Amino acid sequence: MLVVYPMPASSVTANEIPVANYGEVFTRRWVVDLILDLSGYTPDKDLANLKVVEPACGSGAFLAALVERLVESARRHGREPASIRRAIVARDLQAPHVAKSRMVARDALAATGFNSRRAQRLAREWVQQGDFLLDPPAERSVDFVVGNPPYIRLEDVSPRLSEAYREACPAMGGRSDVYIGFYERALSTLRDGGVLGYICADRWMRNAYGARLRELIGRECSVEAIVSMTAVDAFEDEVSAYPAITVLRRDKQEAGPLVVDAAPHFGAKDAGRLARVAAGRKTKSKAKAFSAARMPRWFEGPSGWPHGSPARLATIAELEGKLPTLEDPERKTRVGIGLATGADKVFITDDCGLVEPERMLPMAMVRDLASGRLDWSGSYLVNPWDRNGLVDLDHWPAMKAHLMTHKAGLRKRHTAKKSGKWHKTIDRVVDGLAERPKLYLPDFKENLFPVLDKGETYPHHNLYWITSDEWNLEVLGGILLSEVANMFVSAYSVRMRGGYLRFQAQYLRRIRLPQLTEVDQSSQKALKSAFKKRDRAAATAVALSLYELDEVPM
Repeated sequence: MLVVYPMPASSVTANEIPVANYGEVFTRRWVVDLILDLSGYTPDKDLANLKVVEPACGSGAFLAALVERLVESARRHGREPASIRRAIVARDLQAPHVAKSRMVARDALAATGFNSRRAQRLAREWVQQGDFLLDPPAERSVDFVVGNPPYIRLEDVSPRLSEAYREACPAMGGRSDVYIGFYERALSTLRDGGVLGYICADRWMRNAYGARLRELIGRECSVEAIVSMTAVDAFEDEVSAYPAITVLRRDKQEAGPLVVDAAPHFGAKDAGRLARVAAGRKTKSKAKAFSAARMPRWFEGPSGWPHGSPARLATIAELEGKLPTLEDPERKTRVGIGLATGADKVFITDDCGLVEPERMLPMAMVRDLASGRLDWSGSYLVNPWDRNGLVDLDHWPAMKAHLMTHKAGLRKRHTAKKSGKWHKTIDRVVDGLAERPKLYLPDFKENLFPVLDKGETYPHHNLYWITSDEWNLEVLGGILLSEVANMFVSAYSVRMRGGYLRFQAQYLRRIRLPQLTEVDQSSQKALKSAFKKRDRAAATAVALSLYELDEVPM
């Protein structure tokens, strides 16, 4: 947890946010300075003529740095002390935090030579108690928003407050976190060219609840920098989080951002080096404590942003910009997931004579693919579907007798209650899929593991399937076997315990393929051979050539 939402003073009652969530974690000063450097809040600019907002100031971790830079800028640009009066806006819900932040701002001003009376007055004007999500500054009125936004699940606040936040911040969909709203509200306050610089948990970049925010950013902003700090000691206390610095600008995305992967020992000196790299606009940089690369482009839309080393992300971005996806209507290539029954013990059987032969559909299970080829183990789906929908059980007495013995249990399933059809499976059988040649991919594997089905079975729900009217499936299987294809999925998906990847359809669809017209006969032959032999190295060698890569970036 980074910073949890503090207790509001008046608009929310004491029981609307659990007491256990009132605490906070302080951002280290060198991290604050890095965020301000990357955001461009630097004394060489006339900061007195700009407005910066700290939306959840806590105990003032950002305020001291903001004040010091503002005063230095005013002196460099010959500004009178009164000129900085409206340059800072800081908010917090909890009265003790407001008092502490005012002290920090006052002391920072005093340290730069301001008399105590003027310092006290400025601090009181700058730091106010309030709810940034429900009462933010006016739209398009701010030049910078910086900070460490609160991190708390919406379900941990009262229904009344949760409803108010969702209404004010449409990007907070699903099981969202409050910090999503802090991104959304901050972006709405920025003037054209204005900059947001946050350190926050990075899960919104990939999880479903961040989809609306990602779409908003792609539509209205450019991504300037992302610094992954997963194991970095960025906070005063030890925390369990996956923090990243994100810098966004209200502007059109003309070029890709600076993407940085910081090593666990990344510290203050390294932050200074990184700030110089960012200012120098280098394409690539590698130091002992971090690696950085400027992307050729960034990723648009609500889909999760990929993760990985800067070099790998740059390669993926480049390939995404010029190659078609695996699921492509023009090539008539489709990706889907196998059938979920909601009651496998009822609908899946090894007894080939259990019901009428016409209602028995050979079903492929994950265990059938272990050798790298389809070795069907004899499982069948008791199939209640035909091309017109659910069949009439009265026409199939053996199947009816079998299902009737389980009717009570089948009726308790959610899918049965929702549809009113007690004998349906969760998913409908796709007509003709069993007889069609296809590639199977198991859900949980360390690497992509494509297996050919020549049109003999129907897939269980732990299998994904790929069909194509244009690609030879053994050629396509060779590409998917390669480390190049695996690079895409490992960047998009979540790695589970034990090192296994979730090969979900949404990730598989985003794999880029070479143009089929560029895959010559020699390459096709080599890919077929590699696929049949399960030779990942050979498949990778051919794929590297087709994707015009020297190697798969680590």
